[in-house]
Amino acid sequence: MDKRVAIFCLILFVFINTGCNNNAGSKIQTEKTEDKKAPVVKEKWHWGNPAKQSESAGYAQVVKAGNTIYVSGVPTDDLSPEGIAGVYKTLEECLNAFGASSKNVVKETLYTTDIETMKKYNDARKEFYQGDFPAASWVQVSRLYEPDAKLEVDLVAQITDGDE
Repeated sequence: MDKRVAIFCLILFVFINTGCNNNAGSKIQTEKTEDKKAPVVKEKWHWGNPAKQSESAGYAQVVKAGNTIYVSGVPTDDLSPEGIAGVYKTLEECLNAFGASSKNVVKETLYTTDIETMKKYNDARKEFYQGDFPAASWVQVSRLYEPDAKLEVDLVAQITDGDE
């Protein structure tokens, strides 16, 4: 019996001294270090607005962060080929604000209240990309921000230092 007690004590001693004990209830304090990351530098553009953003609606038409350009949605209530081409002409103006063009677009998101009409007039959209198509998502929605809008397109573009 004494031999078993000695072995138990030895195992208990080794267990405690090898760090296998449970410290869940102990009050060990660890030093907390805060990451001090630099804030994202954003350049903005908003239709000749000196503030470069819409204070009333709470957005900027274009935001450039690093080498990425984010273009807010451009809407239209005209789902004809001319109306669709007009949206992409406006998107081109947005891209041009930072020296980019349709060649820099890597992602397009298209929201429409009538996806079948968009499919029918997709050539108006495809002309904008001139055969160099981005990743794209098309989503049919019941309503857009502007009550009469039937289409809204936003873009993400990537530029290099030589593009600006």
